[in-house]
Amino acid sequence: MPWRSTDFRGLQGGFGGKLANGTALVAYTLLCESGRCFDELKRSFDGLCKKGLSERFWWFYMLGLTAHLLFPPKMRLLAFVVLTLFAVTQAEEGARLLASKSLLNRYAVEGRDLTLQYNIYNVGSSAALDVELSDDSFPPEDFGIVSGMLNVKWDRIAPASNVSHTVVLRPLKAGYFNFTSATITYLAQEDGPVVIGFTSAPGQGGILAQREFDRRFSPHFLDWAAFGVMTLPSIGIPLLLWYSSKRKYDTPKTKKN
Repeated sequence: MPWRSTDFRGLQGGFGGKLANGTALVAYTLLCESGRCFDELKRSFDGLCKKGLSERFWWFYMLGLTAHLLFPPKMRLLAFVVLTLFAVTQAEEGARLLASKSLLNRYAVEGRDLTLQYNIYNVGSSAALDVELSDDSFPPEDFGIVSGMLNVKWDRIAPASNVSHTVVLRPLKAGYFNFTSATITYLAQEDGPVVIGFTSAPGQGGILAQREFDRRFSPHFLDWAAFGVMTLPSIGIPLLLWYSSKRKYDTPKTKKN
C-alpha cells in the first residue's frame, strides 16, 4: 500500500494525539524508507496509545526504530545511544521559561487592593522572544483593575535572567474564588514554533467581606470606648459609696474639755 499525503497528517494528529510534528516527521521518513504502510504502523501502535504514554516515550520509540531500520545489527545499540544523545542535546537548546503567579496580600478583602505578582525565569540557553503573558481568570464583574495590566508583552528575555510584573486588583464581591494559572507564550528559537505554557496557580481562596474583616482584625477603638462608658456606672457607684462610708467613719471625734 503506497504512502499518501494524508498519511503524514494522520501521523501528525493521530495515535491519540501523542505524536507532535517532529515525531510524526521522523516516523513518516523512516516508514517511507522501510516500505511499511501507514495502516501497519497504526495497528502496531494502537495498543501503546491506549496506555496514555508520553511524548518522550514516542521519541525513544522512533529512535529505536531508526537504529533498527538503518543500521546493521552490530551497530544498532551504538546508533541508538548516539541518536538519543543528539536528540537530548537538540531538545535542551533554546529558551525555556518558568513562570509563577502569587498573591502578595495575606488576606483578600472585598473593596480593598489585592496585589498579584508574576515572575518569569528563563532557564534555557538562549533568549526567549515575543514573550506574552495573559491572565483571563479575573472576570470584570468580580474584579476591578486599580493599576497594571493583565496582558503584557516583552520583546525578549535573556537567558539566566528574570522579569517581574505586578497588577493591583480590587475584589468587588465576597466569597470563594479559584485563582487559576495565567498563560504564557513565547518563541524558544527565532524560527521555532510558538511555545505555550502556564504559570503556577495560587489555588482557591476566600475573599472576606469588609464587615467581616473589620470585625476580626480592626483595633475596635469605638467598641472599647463604648464598653468603658457602659461599665462606668457599675464600677463608679460602688466606689463612691465606699469612699463616702470610709470618709464618714474615718473622721476623728473632737474631745470635750
